[in-house]
Amino acid sequence: MNFPFFIAKRYFFARKKTSFISLISMISMLGVGVGTMALVVVLSVFNGLEDFQRGLYKSFDADLKVSPAKGKYFECPPSLVQKIQKVEGVGSITQVIEENVLLRYRDAQMVVNLKGVDDNFLKQNRLKEMMIDGKPILHENGVANAIVGAGVAVKLNIDIEAFFTPLDVWYPRNTNSKTLDLYATDAFNKLSLNPTGVFSIEQQYDDNYIFAPLSFAQNLLNFQNQRTSLEIKVTNQANAADIQEAVKRILGQNFIVQNQDEQHASLLRAIKIEKLFVFLTLSFIIGIASFNIFFSLSMLAIEKKEDVKTLYAMGADTIVIQKIFLLEGAIVAFTGAIIGLLLGFTLCWLQQTFGFISMGIVGAMIDAYPVKMQFLDFLFTAIVVVIITLMASYFPAKRAANIEIV
Repeated sequence: MNFPFFIAKRYFFARKKTSFISLISMISMLGVGVGTMALVVVLSVFNGLEDFQRGLYKSFDADLKVSPAKGKYFECPPSLVQKIQKVEGVGSITQVIEENVLLRYRDAQMVVNLKGVDDNFLKQNRLKEMMIDGKPILHENGVANAIVGAGVAVKLNIDIEAFFTPLDVWYPRNTNSKTLDLYATDAFNKLSLNPTGVFSIEQQYDDNYIFAPLSFAQNLLNFQNQRTSLEIKVTNQANAADIQEAVKRILGQNFIVQNQDEQHASLLRAIKIEKLFVFLTLSFIIGIASFNIFFSLSMLAIEKKEDVKTLYAMGADTIVIQKIFLLEGAIVAFTGAIIGLLLGFTLCWLQQTFGFISMGIVGAMIDAYPVKMQFLDFLFTAIVVVIITLMASYFPAKRAANIEIV
């Protein structure tokens, strides 16, 4: 057995006269354990929230989105769609016209984001699981229908059973005109929709979006081949990155091709930054807890002066003495870290399985906090504990090795 480790283990497990030092060591162990557990749990919650956000996007956003590099609209002839369709792995392409419009329903009105989509949108079943009322139908018997967000439906008090009450959509005829009279009825294009369904995804979408047929949006905005974006569904998610690169090569510099994460890069970046700062904060707390290791080793070095002298007399050198006290600190910290990792894993597993801790939000899409454990979080937590332990144990070990021998 390694001699320094043997002596360090004896000091840790065989403390009969140094009860106060043992108490500080136990406090150190518990402090490191609790900090480690908290770090694992909080990082896992952030992972769960990030996955939850991605799950919300999947029901609303396309796998890949093509938009113009400059401006809001671009010309989309059939040949452009055919080029993209030829890329291996492209399943279907939805043509989109998206613009802010004014909605009026009975005596209520509000500004919303109108998203005109073609028939491929519903074939992708992107809203199927999110419908809370009615049916996802965009046109029927030559009548243009609307699928509205739950927030829009509440604010306008929309009744999808009232077939003879239309949803009026208003859009300025010439938004660039400086002499536009916003109070003149002939200054707007006005068309009507029949609301047939209500979806609920997330407040950001529920309060701001309605879906309508692409032809309806074309007529309202006086568009021909102009589109705001193309939404691509891929047949194999594993090759989505390769498909994205292939579409970029075909379209060139005039278009931007984004995957789902890139479409919400700012939000996901904010979550990662929050996660980083929480990691640093809890690491700092673990560092504070490790000060107890520093004090316990310092007192142990004072207590074991005679033992150190004896070891020197037996031929031990400075490096051996330093290793003994470094290993002593490592045993205390690693024991606490292992306990903390196990407790953190257990708590996360219980939350994943049973969802004991509720979010406390009425009407939320999920009842319990989402949790996702990742191996890298456990690994980085263990590395932080190792580094902090070595830093806390180094100076007491060096002091113990420099005892003056008479």
